[in-house]
Amino acid sequence: MALERSFRNVLAALVAAVCFPGFTASAQGSGATDGWTLCNKTSYIIDAAFGVPEEKDVTVEGWLKLRPGECKVAVETPLEPKYHFLYARTSLAHRGGAREWGGRTELCVDPTGSFTLENPPECAPMGLEARGFRAVEISSKVRWRTDLTEIENYSLDKARAAGLQRLLEEAGITSGAIDGNIGRRTRLAIGEFLKQNKLPATTSDDDLIDFLEQVAKERGRNVGFTLCNRTKKRIWSSIARRGAEGWESRGWWLLEAGGCARVIDRPLRGTEYYVYGEMEDGSKIRTLSKASDAFCVGHAKFAIAGRDQCEGSAYRTALFAATPPPNERKLVFEFFERDFAKAGGNDR
Repeated sequence: MALERSFRNVLAALVAAVCFPGFTASAQGSGATDGWTLCNKTSYIIDAAFGVPEEKDVTVEGWLKLRPGECKVAVETPLEPKYHFLYARTSLAHRGGAREWGGRTELCVDPTGSFTLENPPECAPMGLEARGFRAVEISSKVRWRTDLTEIENYSLDKARAAGLQRLLEEAGITSGAIDGNIGRRTRLAIGEFLKQNKLPATTSDDDLIDFLEQVAKERGRNVGFTLCNRTKKRIWSSIARRGAEGWESRGWWLLEAGGCARVIDRPLRGTEYYVYGEMEDGSKIRTLSKASDAFCVGHAKFAIAGRDQCEGSAYRTALFAATPPPNERKLVFEFFERDFAKAGGNDR
């Protein structure tokens, strides 16, 4: 019987994406930085986009990079005491898929680089993508602070330490637990990384984080299982494989048109991997035409052990397609328009 595993991460209300569990916002007293300040109290590098209300529209700007434990001013004073908007995503350096922080207000972004734009009525015709932003009610004209947090509830100092530990692991250097405490193992790991990359012992934390991010990104390109969308429509994707404890299926990953997601971020073991995709086509969905292997899928983000009696466990059965075997313990699978059956009568 299929069994679903528990997740610590909170699921977004509108999309099946991993989100930070919360944020805090408040006016700041004297001595604080003027303007709308964003603070990263997580162990991840975050790229933030923010929307500022104008007379009749919203101007959206991105991306503001926030290292773990770092604060930056997004909007200078004077502030407009009204709703502003915020969306954030983790750096591609981090394993386990993208983590997002957002809400229900859809605004356009350029996911490929820095941008400033007056939000158009439609994103796709301008080569942009829609993202769900969280409304942040700012009630001060002088200063306001929004903290991005994760479940561990780090302070800024602890977040920076935990971020270094996480990036060291993702760069391939064991540093012990990711707990925000810089102990002997973490110091040794930092020293090893500096030596390997011929960096001076005086390297600042900011520079160290930036170097680690680049190494982790490069390392991530060469391992694991990546799904890519080569169509002009959005695809919701899942994978299945035979793990150490038997068959399992996992999803969902949203692949925007032309986008990719690294769904397994470690060297692959075994040779049997399967994929499932649902392409959005107006009000209909299209599934893979040459799929014949049945696995369970959930209605929200899921990890399911087993592939039998799906409906009896409140899941549904979907037909997956086998992938080619991994090459050197890595695999890239691309979805093309031709892989999907013609649009039928299935509503989303």
